[in-house]
Amino acid sequence: MDVTEPVVRTASGLVRGRRDAEGIAAFRGIPFARPPVGDLRFAAPRPVRGWDGVREAVAFGPPPPQSAYALTPAPAPAPGADPDDWLTVNVFTPDPGAAGLPVLVWIYGGAYRTGSSSLPGYDGTLLARQNLVLITFNHRVGVEGYAHLPGVPANRGLLDQVAALRWVRENVAAFGGDPDRVTVFGESAGAGAIAALLVMPDAAGLFRRAIAQSVPGTFFSPALAADITAAIAARAGLPPTAAAFKTADPARLTAAADAVRPGDYTGRWGPVAYTPTPFSPVVDGEVLPAAPWRPVATGAGRDVDLITGHTRDEYRLFMQVYGLRGQVTAEMASAALAALGPDGPADAEAAYRIAYPDADPETLFELVHSDWLFRMPTLHLAQAHSAAGGRTFLYELRYPAPVGGLGACHAIDVPLVFGSFLALGQMLFGPEPPAGAVALGQAMREHWAAFAAAGDPGWPAYAPGRRLARIFDDPPDVAGYPEEASLHLWDQHRFDVIDLSAEPAR
Repeated sequence: MDVTEPVVRTASGLVRGRRDAEGIAAFRGIPFARPPVGDLRFAAPRPVRGWDGVREAVAFGPPPPQSAYALTPAPAPAPGADPDDWLTVNVFTPDPGAAGLPVLVWIYGGAYRTGSSSLPGYDGTLLARQNLVLITFNHRVGVEGYAHLPGVPANRGLLDQVAALRWVRENVAAFGGDPDRVTVFGESAGAGAIAALLVMPDAAGLFRRAIAQSVPGTFFSPALAADITAAIAARAGLPPTAAAFKTADPARLTAAADAVRPGDYTGRWGPVAYTPTPFSPVVDGEVLPAAPWRPVATGAGRDVDLITGHTRDEYRLFMQVYGLRGQVTAEMASAALAALGPDGPADAEAAYRIAYPDADPETLFELVHSDWLFRMPTLHLAQAHSAAGGRTFLYELRYPAPVGGLGACHAIDVPLVFGSFLALGQMLFGPEPPAGAVALGQAMREHWAAFAAAGDPGWPAYAPGRRLARIFDDPPDVAGYPEEASLHLWDQHRFDVIDLSAEPAR
């Protein structure tokens, strides 16, 4: 084998990668399914066709169609790349000739509307140095991945993920990995996808462990998803049919989706109006049989070891992005508490004010958004998994971003875990990350690697009567779950499918 340009045989053909100065071999842009365009547009992913000779695997595949609202836009495709070849996988391995290395498979976030494995923040080199195989891949997002249309499969983005995991199972041994020690990990929409994969029949047996970082609580009914698709179709000047969407330019559909503001549909789409995205997994009864919390509580995913956790100040990033900091009025806080607060015997607004007596309107606004959208769905997933007998580990990330008073905001875990402080990482940590952040990121990589290798990240498991969590801070700690006030507020709430209300679409 060439030391600097290793060649590996996959099930579809030979691929040639590149090895860096540290010895990590990277294989980029390997197709795991046929391009989902033409007759295959809005279809489930189809097996890739094989090739003769050696395929160069040195450039990332092009990103799927992207919303313009990405925090970190995807890089342009490599020169000469097939612009339709959206479904590709990338492998980072310390030794393609090894055997039995643990495998980590990254599922990116991006509000189900953006995301690409080519983002510089997802470079797998440092994780692969933990003596594991690190895999990233592209999957359809936005209209291509989640628009709910009659006559085509729902949740095509999730089906792409299943196809990628099947590729991993079939091929990872050729790169030194153990197909029976696959751990999926993802953040935000990637964590929501992992929660879905836990209960999807098509995903059963494709991974042994899972790390879900900041699980969003949004899963749509078919009626709600179809109504959202109709709103997008109206913006695009099209009927909401698969035939019309298949012949439309993806850029036209993406622009139409960007023009649909959930906040304009407050009475129609319920709490979705308080989110930044009109897309989420659809509980269609076939691809996705149910929202994850109830089936997980009754044993779905029990045999999958689980790490899950959230940041302390989840919604602070969105407060900054939407220009809300310093702008929240008492009326805005009351409306958010009424719309997003937990089910239970007490009035949600009053309950929050009692639980957080010193909180001003802006703090209450941020708290209820953080709790409803990420913190409590994550906690409830841990509770459900543990109660059903699963091996569960919980964490909270409390290390604050040193830039802009953003605190331990949403997505701060991504640059820490990957050790890449470019793009989003630079936005949160500045041009030179503090030594404490670099050390914390290294510790998180070691925890993730230990979990992938043997199912034990190095802190005590979570249990209903023993709510211990890893506190990622400087210094780190193990303590009782720190958000006790919110835990009790949401104790009787049950996360489930979000449905359509009765008002007509606009």
